[in-house]
Formats: sequence, structure tokens, C-alpha cells
Amino acid sequence: MQILTQLVFSGIALGMIYAVIAFGYQLTFATSDTLNFGQGESLMLGALVGLTLVGWGVNYWLMLPLVCLFGGFQGAVVERVGVRPAIKMKSEFGWIMSTIALGIIFKNVAENVWGRDDLKFPSPLPEAPMKVLGANVLPMEVLVIVGAVGMMLAVELFNRRSIYGKAVVATFNDRDAAKLMGINTGLVITFSYALSSLTASFAGVLIAPLTLTGATMGAVLGLKAFAVAIIGGLTSGMGIIVGGIILGVAETTTGFYLSTGYKDVPGLVLLLIVLAVKPAGLFGKTAIKKV
Repeated sequence: MQILTQLVFSGIALGMIYAVIAFGYQLTFATSDTLNFGQGESLMLGALVGLTLVGWGVNYWLMLPLVCLFGGFQGAVVERVGVRPAIKMKSEFGWIMSTIALGIIFKNVAENVWGRDDLKFPSPLPEAPMKVLGANVLPMEVLVIVGAVGMMLAVELFNRRSIYGKAVVATFNDRDAAKLMGINTGLVITFSYALSSLTASFAGVLIAPLTLTGATMGAVLGLKAFAVAIIGGLTSGMGIIVGGIILGVAETTTGFYLSTGYKDVPGLVLLLIVLAVKPAGLFGKTAIKKV
């Protein structure tokens, strides 16, 4: 039971990272029906920029908002360069190839700037584990869970309480009607991409002290976060959290009890089952379009 408890805690921490990245997918899908398939590279760039700032002597807690600003800027660039032209041309798949291409460019830039070797990110918290229900839990894992939940709650609060957040919600509900009401939907879409990359960059500097930081770290995390978004439902914040926890716990327990070579299998099997039984996701709502 002690080992299982420890695996569950580690799985929850990993799952919350997946959920934060998947939350970024949800933000862009809600406003423009598009996804940033370079979301993993946003996480990678956030971690590497954060590592550089820490190396320059910037305090970890001061570095966090600076990385978030960088992530927001990077997301806005992705929308302006890769997504907006495709939306204007009403290209159904142009934004897919554009975001993938930009992700590859960001990865190549990172390899040339920071190198191809994985780097160690110093932890801002003690590395000695704490005892929680008999299991050894790293303080950084607790910070990951708290930080991930806090970020998602902050975005939800922004959407519900601020006038700018209500513009995002209005664009999500009906983009054409929002435009007729005077809302600059183009600016809202740009903002959603900025916020999406901001959350990914934030996730990058949260997870970096628990793993190695490098130009390739974002590819797998971005793909698994996309699986979480599909499993939970692209229209449900609760589904994103539940899907992330399910995938994270499934990976840690499978890796320990079976083999690390099979740890990716349960999540992919669940993804296939959800797509076959409930394509909108466990908590997602099926959209009905009138033609």
C-alpha cells in the first residue's frame, strides 16, 4: 500500500502537468476551433528560458512571471504567423501544418541555442522527500499539483469575473454573434493562443526540476496532453483534470508493476476506447450543428 500510495501521488503530479498543457489546447479550441500542435514546444521553451534566467542569478519565484510573459508573447506570434492566415483563407487544415511547422522551428532553434544535451534544472525547494500517508513525496511534486490547479483556477476566474474573460466566453459560445456585438474576435483568438502558451511555459518551469530539461522534452508531453484533452473532452475543464490524473496514475502504476516499456500503453488504450464510445470525451458535450 505504501508503494501504491507513492505511485498515485507521483501519477497525480504528472497528470496535473498533462492537464495544464491540455488546458491550453482547450483555450484555443474554445475560441477558434483550432489547436496549437506546437504546445509541447511552448513548454520546452518556457523551461529552457527559465533555466537561462536562473543561471543568470534570477530567483526562481521571480523567474516564473517572466517566463509566463515570454510564453504569452510566443503564443501570440504563433497565432499571428501560423493560425490567422489559415482562418482568413478558411483553410480547414492550414493551421494544423502551420502550428506543426512552427513547433519544429522552435525545436531547432532551441537545439542551436541551448544544445542537444539534457540539462539539470535546480530545484527551488528541498530535495529531501516528505512523508505523506506513509509515502515519500517530493516537495516539488506538491508544488506541481498546487501550481497546476492554481493556474487553471486563475484562468477560470478570469473568464467568469472579468469583462475580457466574458469576451472570451462569448466568442466561445458564438463567434459570429460576438463579432456583431462589437467584440474583436480576432484579438480574443490571439489572446487565447497567448494564454495557451503561457500555461504551457508555466508547466515547463514547474516540471523542469523533476526531470531533465532539453530541446526534446516537449514533444512527448505535448502528445500525451493532447490525449488527455481528447479523453477528458475539449469542452470540459473538469474533464481535462480527470483525464490528466487518470493518464498520470496509469503510467506510474504500469511502469512499476509491469514494465517502463509498457507505461504508455494504458493511456493510448483508453484514448482508443473513448474515441470509439464517446468521441466528445468523458465530460465533453457533443455539438449539434444546424445545416
